[in-house]
Amino acid sequence: MSELSQTNPGTLSPREVVHEGSEMIGRERWEELRRMHVEGRPLALIARQTGLDRKTVRRCLRQAEWRPYSRVPSMPTMLAGHMAWLIERAPQVRYSARILFQELRATRGYGGGYDTVRNAVRPLRVEAMAASLTQCRFETAPGEQSQVDWGQVRVAFAGAPATVHVFVLTLGYSRRMFAEGYVHERIGSLLAAHEHAFTHFGGHTAEILYDRMRTVVLGTENERPRWNSTFESFARYWAFEPRLCRPYRAQTKGKVESGVKYIKRNFIPGRSFRDLEDFNTQLLAWLAEVADVRVHGTTHEQPVARFTREASALLPTVGQPSFLEAMLRERVVADDWLVSIDANRYSVPCRLLGKTVQVVRQGGHWQIFHQGALVAEHPVLAGRFALSVKPEHGPGAIARNARQRFPAPPAAPRAIAIAEVEVRDLALYDACVEVAA
Repeated sequence: MSELSQTNPGTLSPREVVHEGSEMIGRERWEELRRMHVEGRPLALIARQTGLDRKTVRRCLRQAEWRPYSRVPSMPTMLAGHMAWLIERAPQVRYSARILFQELRATRGYGGGYDTVRNAVRPLRVEAMAASLTQCRFETAPGEQSQVDWGQVRVAFAGAPATVHVFVLTLGYSRRMFAEGYVHERIGSLLAAHEHAFTHFGGHTAEILYDRMRTVVLGTENERPRWNSTFESFARYWAFEPRLCRPYRAQTKGKVESGVKYIKRNFIPGRSFRDLEDFNTQLLAWLAEVADVRVHGTTHEQPVARFTREASALLPTVGQPSFLEAMLRERVVADDWLVSIDANRYSVPCRLLGKTVQVVRQGGHWQIFHQGALVAEHPVLAGRFALSVKPEHGPGAIARNARQRFPAPPAAPRAIAIAEVEVRDLALYDACVEVAA
């Protein structure tokens, strides 16, 4: 269930509320009521957890679909034809009568005066404000939901300015949180941070709430989220249900938003760090010594104390291998005998050009297999667009290895031409000596 907090009136549309007796119920609240009912929660429990009257809950549950309510004030004839546009456009410009008047004159051929527009916008603004005030905070059960967000902070590492992307996961019931700094917010960092949080808490909640970050969701199809395929596999592997905030309503994950602000205001000021490792060491100590033991402003309890009632409700993760290490990735070897893994490239034997190989992470190394045989192993490279090439994988190494394994046979000895020698009687040589004498 989402946490709804009081919002700026400019973020609500008057068509986003439904009037039920004395209470106006937004679409999001109506969807939460329906979901709680489907889960089998009694009506009285739903009313108690949401802070709504039982009659209001009963009427909402009887509705087959959400029906908007909007009190349309009587309009002068000159503005009546623009009323549908006005209702839709007003919340987008924070109910600014001046902007609406300018747009009506410029794009819709409105010929009336500013006062007419201002008088028409005023009840819409009041109605949106009333709807926002009816949204109240309600609690999730232990182990039911946690919320995830990123925050960015500017720090100095050894005197040099740096930006740290801080991952924050907050448990909805206890408000206990886990945080860790990264150099970026890409999918590898997101998944690693989740697993570190699961280890920190000893488990995870049944649901995790996100805003519409690209590493989580790529868009929607038929009003259903189109998940990032790697993230979807990750959620299935760890058996939690990802849920999304409604568009432009990131305040529905206010618990983790508060955690991000708390880190920026309480942890960062006055501290210095050598590097990212030192940042995370200090952050982990601060979580245990400060964040976990403070008295929370909403629950009026220490998060670590409430966690004792939530820990047993978490889905355990102890003993389950890391998704990043268990995930089998397939790659096709390129013409330069390299495979791409997380935006870095690693060499394999060039005899595998065009072949499909399987990649598995084992600790700090990538292991690359072909037809079940290990053909290459490389340390995991940090950053992006880096290369790890082993000389023995190249074409020259193959030729050299072939020469060493299959040396050429020794060359046959060259034949030496020997002229025939005439055989003579030795008496002839004695005669020559006598003549010479």
